[in-house]
Formats: sequence, structure tokens, C-alpha cells
Amino acid sequence: MDLDPRLSALDALGGFSVLRTGVPAGAALPTFASACAEPGSGTPAEVYGDSMTFRVLKVAQSIRAPETRVAVSVAQQGLAARFWSIALGAAALCGRLPDLDPELLHWDPAAGAPDDLWLREVRFRPVSDLDAVVRAGLLVPLSAALRARHRISPALLWGNAGSALAGTVRQLDRWALAHGRPDVGERARALAGPLFAHPDLAGTLDPGTLRRRSCCLYYRVPGGGVCGDCCFERPPRPAPAPPDRPGPARPDRMSGPTRPGCPADPTPTPRRT
Repeated sequence: MDLDPRLSALDALGGFSVLRTGVPAGAALPTFASACAEPGSGTPAEVYGDSMTFRVLKVAQSIRAPETRVAVSVAQQGLAARFWSIALGAAALCGRLPDLDPELLHWDPAAGAPDDLWLREVRFRPVSDLDAVVRAGLLVPLSAALRARHRISPALLWGNAGSALAGTVRQLDRWALAHGRPDVGERARALAGPLFAHPDLAGTLDPGTLRRRSCCLYYRVPGGGVCGDCCFERPPRPAPAPPDRPGPARPDRMSGPTRPGCPADPTPTPRRT
């Protein structure tokens, strides 16, 4: 299948693989490069004008996140899934890779797929550039941007990226079987193998079970439970609350780093099979 200049071939793969082209009328969306820029001083005007902070706050509200880092994790994993779905989907289905240059890729932090990403100018790169386009070009600056604003483990973020990549391969496999295109699933698996060899992604999943070796923290969301590839078989019990101590109350600010007194990230052990 040919990947035309408007990338309409990707529509067949589902909403997470769709990429709008051009610039939407009447909207001044930031480029992904500007969204990942260093945060400002934290004044109210800058906080509401910071696309990355806006997205985290929006996700936190939507899922009723009990801690900011849960919303950071969910927001980052959603974007990672979008990037892998577009790039790997195009490569596996059409043998062509759109250049997702952060300076050309516009992002609407208030929207969901497929209306969140727009590519201002369509250019193509070799399929061999998958790692450079997605991991190095998009996920590295995304991780840096989130960690500049919030206290979040880099291992957790790369675990999310690895999980999103494996999920994309599974989705392409299902699509290939349903549409009589086994070649698409085969190419997706072949292309994903070298991506997992990079140190950022190597070891994020158990090679035998494809279960994560870190946790995305979604189990902390009210009613969230564990994901299908979680390193935990069941949601861990919350850490006991520390005893009350006299002293002034501290404000609860969801827009800042993890609050004092929150338990540290759990250190999961790989599931035994």
C-alpha cells in the first residue's frame, strides 16, 4: 500500500495511527519542540501557557489521579503509543516513514487521538530511521520535559515506552490477521526487534512473557487495577500512612512535584513463570 502525501493510508489502522496533515484552521497549536522546551518560572500565566503542564493537569482531572506522577505516567504513555503507532504502522503497512520532526509536528494538548497531532509538512525518511525519529527525536525530549517539571522515574517512563511499542506490535498483528495481511505483522515484529536493543528500551520487558519490569502506576487510579502486561499480578497494597505529627498543614498541589510524604515508587520484581 502506498503512503500518500496526506498519509490517508494510515486511517485504516485505527485512530491511534492517524496523523493529520497541514495546520488546522483557526488554531495556533504549538510544535512538539516548543511544548518540550524548558518550563518558565511557574507564574500562573506560564503554567497555563505550558502545554506539557496543561496536558498533565488535564489527564489528572480525567482519571482522578491521586498523585501528579500517576498523571505524568499516563500522559507520557499515551503520547508514546501515538508516536509508535504512527511511525511503526506506516513502516509496516507501507514501507515508508513520515518524518516526525518535532519542529514540524504540531500538538494539541487538549485533544485526544486522532486530533492531537498535525504534521505541517510531510517528508519521508528511510524505515531504518525509526529509532532516530521516535525514540531519539520524540521520546527523549518528552522524557526530559516531563522530568524537568515533575519528579518521575526515568525507568518508569522508558518502561511506558517499551510497553507502548509492544502494544503497537500486538495491534498491528491483530490488524494484519483480520485483513489477510500477514506481511504487515511480520514487518512490524522485525522492525521492533532492533528498537528494543537500544539501552533505553532494553530490559524494559521480560523477553519470555513480554511483561513489564516496571509499573506505570495506573493501579493507583480509583478503580484502575493492573494492566495486562503489568509486573504485578494484583494491585500492591498501599503503604501505611505515617502517624500524624503536629505542625502546620501543607497545601495539596496537584500541579507540582510529588507531595512530601507520598511513598516512593514501588520496586517491582519480575513475575515468575
